[in-house]
Amino acid sequence: MKYSTQNIAEITGSKLIGSDDLLIKTIEFDTRNIYTSSKIAFLAINTSKNSGEKYIQSAVEKGVKIIISEHYFPNLKDVTWIIVDNAIQFIQKLAKYHLQQFSLKTIGITGSNGKTIVKEWLYQSIFDEFITVKSPKSFNSQLGLPVSLLEITERDELGIFEVGISKLGEMEILENIFSPEIGVLTHIGSAHASNFETEEQLIKEKIALFKHSKTIIFNGDNALVYNLITNLYSSKNLISFGFESYNNVYIKNEWRGTSEKLIIQYFNEEFKIPISQRDEATLSNAMCVITLLKELKFDHAEITKKINALKAVEMRLESVNGLRNNLVINDSYNLDMDSLKIAFQFIHQYNKPKKSLILTDFVEGKDSEKLYHEVAELTNQQDFSKVFLIGEEIVNFENLFTAQTFTFNNTTELIESTQLNQIEDELILLKGARKFETDRLKTFLELQKHDTVLEVNLNAIIHNINIHKSLLHPETKMMAMVKAYSYGLGGYEIAEFLQHHHIDYLGVAYADEGIDLRKNGITTPIMVMNPEQHSYNSIIDYNLEPEIYSFRVLDLFNEQLLHKGTQRKYPIHIKLETGMHRLGFKADELIELKQKLNTMNVEVKSIFSHLSSADDENEKDYTMDQILTFSQNSEKLMEGLQYRPMRHILNSSGIVNYSDFQYDMVRIGIGMIGISPDQKIKKQLRNAVRFKTVISQISEVEKGDSIGYNRKFKAENTTKIATIPVGYADGIPRLIGNEVGKVGIHQKLFPIIGNVCMDMMMINIGNESINEGEEVIIFNDKPSLEEFSNYCKTIPYEVLTSISRRVKRIYIKD
Repeated sequence: MKYSTQNIAEITGSKLIGSDDLLIKTIEFDTRNIYTSSKIAFLAINTSKNSGEKYIQSAVEKGVKIIISEHYFPNLKDVTWIIVDNAIQFIQKLAKYHLQQFSLKTIGITGSNGKTIVKEWLYQSIFDEFITVKSPKSFNSQLGLPVSLLEITERDELGIFEVGISKLGEMEILENIFSPEIGVLTHIGSAHASNFETEEQLIKEKIALFKHSKTIIFNGDNALVYNLITNLYSSKNLISFGFESYNNVYIKNEWRGTSEKLIIQYFNEEFKIPISQRDEATLSNAMCVITLLKELKFDHAEITKKINALKAVEMRLESVNGLRNNLVINDSYNLDMDSLKIAFQFIHQYNKPKKSLILTDFVEGKDSEKLYHEVAELTNQQDFSKVFLIGEEIVNFENLFTAQTFTFNNTTELIESTQLNQIEDELILLKGARKFETDRLKTFLELQKHDTVLEVNLNAIIHNINIHKSLLHPETKMMAMVKAYSYGLGGYEIAEFLQHHHIDYLGVAYADEGIDLRKNGITTPIMVMNPEQHSYNSIIDYNLEPEIYSFRVLDLFNEQLLHKGTQRKYPIHIKLETGMHRLGFKADELIELKQKLNTMNVEVKSIFSHLSSADDENEKDYTMDQILTFSQNSEKLMEGLQYRPMRHILNSSGIVNYSDFQYDMVRIGIGMIGISPDQKIKKQLRNAVRFKTVISQISEVEKGDSIGYNRKFKAENTTKIATIPVGYADGIPRLIGNEVGKVGIHQKLFPIIGNVCMDMMMINIGNESINEGEEVIIFNDKPSLEEFSNYCKTIPYEVLTSISRRVKRIYIKD
């Protein structure tokens, strides 16, 4: 967007007070997002709950020179005003004009569930084929859609925009602004249903978006949806998808089964696609994306490749360790039947044998009798040991729940009761509408209360794995390294998630790590990379697979096998020395090694080695020498065996830089977290870890005042200092104090001043408008993990593994 103040006033019929030639490139409606005053205007939006006009002063203090408002405040000097009748209507009118200046192909996505996922998956599939603009986040409302449309530039070839409504009459307004060439209707559920008299009224409101669309792609499983669209829009190009075989696109084989590939029928064409995650939401969204890709003229092979990378279901769910060895799953963002089903699907990823549910009133839906009968029926199928009901409506249906059921009028009553204190070693699912403040229950139940948190995004991890998998042959296996507490992210929590997503192997450093995983229900094969002598007995007892790197280790382990009388050929992994000079058999030991292996009751599952410099452009020759040595020596070893073990040498950097040498398996570690030496790959990866805290206190200090131990910082001017509750006991090195390191607040970097304390450190925030209790990013995006590692004069591995166990780990699916 690039308009002068005069242009905008004329386009929208608004009154201009001040300069008529100021350029506007961005319109911002949240002062917290203003980080530059250049070519920006602040739009003050008044709603029934808040007035944007009370933030005008803050915008001006940040240097904004252009204010768009429904009222004029003459006391604010040196400001150009655009006075409008209605702020929302203003931005809608501007967005409509802006869209009309371009000829890009447009896709509009509406529905109750799946809009954001379909948009993001489609974007991931086509961003390298088309210059594409899309809605940021889930911007799709009366404000969100216009803001999204203003992102369009002359270079864009394709636009993908979400369109959401919550009440009658809204879609007519949005369709007047944006008429997509291709209209998409995802799943119709109960979200916002309370604002409509009938389901038919809701559906008609949503599909009004397609009034001028040429093509409509829709989920046809709902008979009412199918009939309404085919009757109202019979002259358009209609394509239905779903699980019912009458749809144009459907799954032909049994999707709940164990077949490797799903057969998706697309009119007269079949797609065979290996999709490991098979809940209804994921598969429905995948069929929608396949249909869109076909409409965009992608061929069978291209679509198969693109869909194969889309395996994660995005959900707003988080898990934390609870008191009394409980696991707390918090899903307090929304509550309708569809999200309840997704939550129930999610908890089956965990191995906790006992489960309890905390469930509140549903705020959507009119027919309570029918709704809560359905809720109880679905809940009873989950085998909860206890169910806690909160609210005025749902408690009237407690007799429908077969589990031991307790009822409470509000969240406070439940917290003050003693019932939650009696839950031990269970999974506790919190599923409630926001108004019931179920976040208070999470705080009450969680083990650690520390405001400093390491947030691990599970969706990002699986996304990053899939990006690396896209560089491999379909048959190449993958081992995920979960040693050192999964690089500091957490032990079995990460392993459990990876197991759910069918990782082929897990790698740990020591037997104790593998034993802990086994005790927590991990059944995936686990390789132990440093099997210490005293652990051999436990390795065998817990079915772990040791790395064998010397004759001493081989002989001792074989002695333990003989001592225990192990009958089966026990799986082991042979490490070859190829140039790292750390561990492994050398070339002149291979003949003796073959002889010994053939006399022992062992099976070599894999032969492997490790590249020392796969991430170093200057060491390509050395890396290729290592690979050649490995290839030759592993072939020599296999010649003496009567079978061919797997071979693997590539780590995360190797997958990216030397994928031609992937052999039978690769090992991914730091790549899961979003780190890569290749910038092209790096751009496709997602940050999987966010280390964050909050501001404990803000103090104003005068010129000359000193801060912290040994008075290492003395203020040169009057400034504000923020104290945050994180220090070297949490894993922050002391060396990044005294303005060596920085932290992020509001996407802006601020220096750490003075000496880092054991439990705290201080930040110079100058005169920025920042409040106590606000979030502070230690690392994630700004600063990034790599930038933070540079502050520490080390590498991301050390940073992550240094984060103290006292820092609370939260696992999210966002």
